Amino acid sequence: MNLLEKPYEYEYFDMSIKAALKDCIKKRRFKIAISRVCAGYIFNIEKNRARCEQRVWKYISRSLKNINKKYDVAIGYLEKNPIFFCVDKVNAKKKIGFIHNDYDKLGMDPIIDLKYFDKLNNIVTVSEECANVLKNRFPMYEQKIEVMYNIVSPNVISNMSLEKIHLCNTGIKLVSVGRLNHQKGFEIAIVACKFLIQSGYDLKWYVIGEGEERAKLEQIIIENDLHDIFILLGIKENPYPYIREADIYVQPSLFEGKSIAIDEAKILHKPIVVTNFSTAKDQIRNEENGLIVDLNPQSLYEGVKKLIDDNELRKKLIVNLSRESLGTESEIQKLYKLIKAV
Repeated sequence: MNLLEKPYEYEYFDMSIKAALKDCIKKRRFKIAISRVCAGYIFNIEKNRARCEQRVWKYISRSLKNINKKYDVAIGYLEKNPIFFCVDKVNAKKKIGFIHNDYDKLGMDPIIDLKYFDKLNNIVTVSEECANVLKNRFPMYEQKIEVMYNIVSPNVISNMSLEKIHLCNTGIKLVSVGRLNHQKGFEIAIVACKFLIQSGYDLKWYVIGEGEERAKLEQIIIENDLHDIFILLGIKENPYPYIREADIYVQPSLFEGKSIAIDEAKILHKPIVVTNFSTAKDQIRNEENGLIVDLNPQSLYEGVKKLIDDNELRKKLIVNLSRESLGTESEIQKLYKLIKAV
């Protein structure tokens, strides 16, 4: 298996336009300079980040070389650019693309994806609900759509969770994991946290992850006087000790495919509160192995408050989680099966 490196030329579309043009002119890469200017225009006018990534691909693509080596199988393991690169730039007998979210919630332009999905042999997604969304959106490709659950190993997660860390020893510890972007719903969580503090609860809410909305979230945290209570920890190479130390795990997402973080919290037998995004019921049975609450700050506050106050409910959730079989290592066989069908 070869994990392809990010093409050097892609860096021009990650850096500022000023730096990109300066380097392109210095190295006499004028065609890339023109593509970077065109991409810059899209970056400025397209406010939807998903559609922006789709629309700029044609300019990025012009700047990237084809992979001449021939492969049996090429896998684009994420929607948008990885799939586009796999289709346009890789020479392979078979091509597989992964969609890791509810497609309709991503805000992408299906017309752009249509021509790429046409060239994929298989479209793999992470839950039955996500598969249904794809089948409704792209009925002509229903036979290509496969479900492969995210792979998690209880033994690995449990062992890694034993690493020593230092969190506050007093009060309730809440933990959430996710990229700091709109999808993960941390603005809702901050308001819910404020409600909890106003109700007199002694707590710390830790968030593991990084992303483009850090500055915005930090400002909201300051505005709500939660700077030492709602704590953005950034990326942690090993998040499992933090989940293990949590009294309650909270997933306030607006949408998900199948959340790996929820599965990890389940493996570590944590009481869980999730918002009612479209695929939540694929992982959580309300009041059996977690709580599902409406997607707003008040409901999230009430759900967390309920678990803090109701010791018997917390114990029930923990016992039920301890009885679940949560390993999905066998899912890799599905991928092997698709690869062998070349």
